[in-house]
Amino acid sequence: MTQLTDTRNSTTKPPTTETILYIEDDPGSQLLVKRALSFAGYNVIVASRGLEGIDMAIKHLPDLILTDINLPDLSGRELTTRLRSDSRFRTTPIVALTALSQAGEREKALAAGATGYLTKPVDIDKLPKQMERFMKGEKESVSQEALVTAHQAYNQEVVTRLESKVRELEENNAELRRLDKIKDDFIQLTAHELRTPLTLMYGYSRLLQESSISKQLRDSSPELQTVINGMVSSIERMSGVINEILIVSRVATGRVELSLGPTNLAEVVERVVGEYAEAAKSRKMHISFNKAQWPVNMRADAELLRLAISNVVGNAIKYTPDNGIINMVARTSGNTVLVTIQDTGVGIAKDDQQRIFDRFYTTNKTQLHSTSKTNFGGGGLGLGLAICRGIIEAHGGRIWVESDGRDDIKLPGSTFYIDLPMQAHGTVRTGA
Repeated sequence: MTQLTDTRNSTTKPPTTETILYIEDDPGSQLLVKRALSFAGYNVIVASRGLEGIDMAIKHLPDLILTDINLPDLSGRELTTRLRSDSRFRTTPIVALTALSQAGEREKALAAGATGYLTKPVDIDKLPKQMERFMKGEKESVSQEALVTAHQAYNQEVVTRLESKVRELEENNAELRRLDKIKDDFIQLTAHELRTPLTLMYGYSRLLQESSISKQLRDSSPELQTVINGMVSSIERMSGVINEILIVSRVATGRVELSLGPTNLAEVVERVVGEYAEAAKSRKMHISFNKAQWPVNMRADAELLRLAISNVVGNAIKYTPDNGIINMVARTSGNTVLVTIQDTGVGIAKDDQQRIFDRFYTTNKTQLHSTSKTNFGGGGLGLGLAICRGIIEAHGGRIWVESDGRDDIKLPGSTFYIDLPMQAHGTVRTGA
């Protein structure tokens, strides 16, 4: 049998200073209860979901929490148990207001930690006084025997809901993996389909460049020379983009194939520096590189390492203003070499320092995207660092970045670290 007991001091603040949090997903009930309690002088805040209610409770620390049992995410009982685990809500009145009137429902709510249990339809005339009594210390209770039975029923309910959620998550995860595989396969097939005609275009453009008739025409027409050079440059750029997509697709699916052999890392990095020499000159940047520091006898995939290091250097150039410095250093210790690429750029926000190695992630705003990869703030597909991580991890190494944060004025810079084994064994890992 349900009875009412007074567990707190009856003195309390006037209703006009008290806040009630109402957690209910039905708009009609929200409006009705809020109007009734607001008219009575209470400050009423409303949440539509259990998790939202928890966040609002922590933010506002209400004097009473009124909650429905059937919510879209957590049940009102689970929400109550969660709040009772927080010392800030150990004595806060938590009252269920629900349409559930079946036998045992009230007892389960009280077993979960509820102060009281009210059923719908709401009696608008009585509701404000009921809230006042609960805030003054009134509390419903049941017999110990009924409470034990309710606890068992509630625990079983929680376990059943947890099992259901786990199964649902497993099904959703399996579907996400299936869709992710479809996406990766589509990207790879599309890149292959694009590369075939692009290869022909590139071949014909080279023939056009080297043709004696074309040379005569170009010599007599500077405009034609500009058109041909622009066409070749665009084809080469498109080819580079497609190659990036193909590589990152292989990285994502664990199909990185390393062509391991003797590798002179000093020459590899010298090539990278040469690739960016013109861009660095045009932007008055200095790339510091001492060839004597770098190992000349490694076992690695020289071409893929060149691509990985090139992507890191290109990223440094992109986020370093004109007149900046990029310092490249290698330190060999035992069976490993640590490559450090440090810039004087804008830096990387702490929250971004892990995500920049994810596929298609970029810290730039897409609406400000630039097609240039070497201009300050230039664009890209967000694949460069993902490719880099995949290549480095396929060699059995690792890559990470350190930065004090992003500041476009103070320019704290960033430092990328690449730790590589001197003798790679071609361990394939999916890193993007």
